[in-house]
Amino acid sequence: MSRQNLIESRLRQALPLTHLEVLNESHNHSAGQDTHFKVIAVSDAFAGLRAVARHQRIYALLQDEMQRGLHALALHLYTPEEWAVAGAAPESPACRGGSKHG
Repeated sequence: MSRQNLIESRLRQALPLTHLEVLNESHNHSAGQDTHFKVIAVSDAFAGLRAVARHQRIYALLQDEMQRGLHALALHLYTPEEWAVAGAAPESPACRGGSKHG
C-alpha cells in the first residue's frame, strides 16, 4: 500500500469524514518520494477543537509513519461549517529547499 493510501485509510478509519484529500506533494521537494503530503480533512470531530488539538490528533494517527520517513504534513482541518465558508484549502507554498536557499 502506498503511503498516500495508508494515510487516507488511517484517517477514514479514525474520523467521521465528510471530505478528505491527501495530496502527495513530494515532487515539489528535494527530500525524495512519499515524504511530503497535504491533507485536507473535513469532520465533525474537529468541532470545539483549536488548530493545535486538531493537528495533534492527526499526528497521533500517523506517528509511526513520521518515524519511517514521512517528513512533512501540511494539515488543513475543518469542521463542515468551516469548510462551507472556506470552500478550499490554501495553495501550498513553493519549496525553498531547506538549507539550500538562504
